[in-house]
Amino acid sequence: MDTIGRGSRVARVLPLAALVLVSAAAIPAFANGSRTLPTEPAAIESRDRRFAPVSAAEAANRSATTSESRLPATGLDALSATERADTSTGLSGQLRVHILAAGSTPPGVYDVPSGVAGRPFAFLGVVPFAAKRGSWVGTYRVGLWPAELRSVRSGAYDNPAGFIAVTAENADLQISAHFRLGDFVTHDLAPFPKYVVLREALLDKLELVLADLSMHGVPTQHVVVLSGFRTPAYNVALGNASGRARESRHQYGDASDVIIDADQDGRMDDLNGDGRVNAQDVRVIEASVNRVEQMHPELAGGLGLYEAMGPSGPFAHIDVRGTRARWGTLGRGALLPYQLASSVAPRPQPAATGHCYAEGPSAVLCQGFRHGH
Repeated sequence: MDTIGRGSRVARVLPLAALVLVSAAAIPAFANGSRTLPTEPAAIESRDRRFAPVSAAEAANRSATTSESRLPATGLDALSATERADTSTGLSGQLRVHILAAGSTPPGVYDVPSGVAGRPFAFLGVVPFAAKRGSWVGTYRVGLWPAELRSVRSGAYDNPAGFIAVTAENADLQISAHFRLGDFVTHDLAPFPKYVVLREALLDKLELVLADLSMHGVPTQHVVVLSGFRTPAYNVALGNASGRARESRHQYGDASDVIIDADQDGRMDDLNGDGRVNAQDVRVIEASVNRVEQMHPELAGGLGLYEAMGPSGPFAHIDVRGTRARWGTLGRGALLPYQLASSVAPRPQPAATGHCYAEGPSAVLCQGFRHGH
């Protein structure tokens, strides 16, 4: 869970030309308790020892938060035509930011005058991955991504393009109808500024799922992100350093563990109305995710259904990795059958005794399945 803030948005306003162009665009474009992070394995630290939050990295950090970060006087000249055209409120119609290509503009928040579609809207400038020095982005320790240590099996596990700087001031930035930037920061004890990796497609899928739930009579006015972005350093601290946890989608900004908590009691709601909070409530979310993926196959991804692991109760992992994957710790075994359009041949389902099913590059994740997505 990681973020960028309103208070520090100094003199970063797009000119009137941006309003005209953006308004015209209509192209749909987990809690892990806070604890001090142990160091990464010695073999990793030994190659990373020469890197520290030195002046060069601190300079990169300052560049993300300084008041000098603004669009040039020529306005949209700093943005490519592609970036401008891709700006939209998403398939859900609920996005309130567009994340710019790393390096296309100085890092920061660029408000759009008068917003888009009647709501506040902003561009987010991103710190390029190249600004990372060893395990550090500025003064924030993130660790090393899998592709920095070894070859990876697919492009989905390449290093992220860059980082969104999150400050105490901009953590409340509304990035979609239900979510703030701060909802996705890593739950470590590090002070701000922090840095997150985040994809608009994840926000869009979450909003579509919430809209679907609402249409099926489930109150969704308050949603809790138990875990959003997790730095590789934090992810290793959770365990399973040599296995799937090292390749968790949480590191790539396209995964979140969520509960629906409309009554705001800090626990998953009774979504199916049977008077109890248990695994069946998570399956209500499962059905919604399946419907959304059927309608929007471009948002295909992972779905993990988990028994209560803490006071928040059972929860769902949702991601947009690009290929369909299903797993979980629920006692019934296999997840509900994936509902497909009648014109599509039925997809093979996991065996009744299984807890994991995945396609394509994600299939390896089901080998020796255990939690860590």
